[in-house]
Amino acid sequence: MNTSVTKQPSYSLWQLMCYFLRLGTLGFGGPVALVGYMQRDLVERRGWISEADYKEGLALSQIAPGPLAAQLGIYLGYVHYRVIGATVAGFAFVLPSFLMVVALGWAYRLYGGLAWMQAVFYGVGAAVIGIMAISAHKLATKNVGKDRLLWAIFAALAAITIITQSEIAWLFIGAGVLVWLVRIKPGFHSTALGLAPVLPPLQVFAGADGNLLLQLTLFFAKAGAFVFGSGLAVVPFLYAGVVTEFHWLNDKQFVDAVAVAMITPGPVVITTGFIGYLVAGLPGAMLAAGATFVPCYLVTVIAAPHFKKYGKRPALLAFVDGITAAAVGAIAGSVVVLAMRSIVDIPTAALAIVTAGVLLKFKKTPEPLIVAAAALIGLAIYPLMHT
Repeated sequence: MNTSVTKQPSYSLWQLMCYFLRLGTLGFGGPVALVGYMQRDLVERRGWISEADYKEGLALSQIAPGPLAAQLGIYLGYVHYRVIGATVAGFAFVLPSFLMVVALGWAYRLYGGLAWMQAVFYGVGAAVIGIMAISAHKLATKNVGKDRLLWAIFAALAAITIITQSEIAWLFIGAGVLVWLVRIKPGFHSTALGLAPVLPPLQVFAGADGNLLLQLTLFFAKAGAFVFGSGLAVVPFLYAGVVTEFHWLNDKQFVDAVAVAMITPGPVVITTGFIGYLVAGLPGAMLAAGATFVPCYLVTVIAAPHFKKYGKRPALLAFVDGITAAAVGAIAGSVVVLAMRSIVDIPTAALAIVTAGVLLKFKKTPEPLIVAAAALIGLAIYPLMHT
């Protein structure tokens, strides 16, 4: 039962802003790790957010379009401080990584590439896989529990994500409906009452011809409005538009843009700011990042009241459990997909395994410290492996 609706917050808006600024500055590992950090910090350690609210936010973040971690942060900000909390959490979460990618974009254009990043990403990418694997393990243990149906959904979505290398939004909704049907066994009259408030509206952004900034804004608005799940899902969409359709970047520049997103903290989708900077400078960066995140902010704020209002209903609780199991399964599958791209030889495999082992053995080890060490290892080993 969701008890947080009537409970007064134990934290201030200032504390909320400081937390998300810190997470946006030091939160490495992409969406899988970031959603794990939020559960660990806000639910388990600080007790600011109830487990029920967290699960509702994770479910909404999976069935609504937009970047997963940013949406979850916006929702958690909404829980006690409504629209202003959602705004503060979302802005504070995105701002640090946006400033970082703009600075890297400036350096990239000034010095004609980021050759050193290949060495850094060689180490960081492998360590990030270890961080993500531990985060996925914790999410599965906490949210799936011992329910066989939820584990079956988890396994199915993990396998589908690995095979298709994408996240299929309707499967999340289907998982929620399946658990709802099994647990509630509804009659025809209960369908609308139980599930109608769950499905959020989609933001529609029509395409239009215009100058470069308008093209950038419209394209990245589509990315934010129609791409579901984590940073894993947005990369092929961005490639199709940025490289193939508009020819704003070449293949090497696009790969560098993705690398920038992976080695900087915060949401992976912040790579849109880097791409926007390469295409049209600071205005391009601001418009690309803003257009990507505004749709998910609007969807989350519009849908959140319905999740809060109907959160105690058994039908919604069953629906959320199903979607959560599917979401965690897809997250686990995305770890495998990313591992296949980042684990390229014995040193990277060893680094990923050692990272996971350290986090299991020493649970309070700061992730930024691991990432920094991995970057140094990458700088040392990469030239030896690619001579």
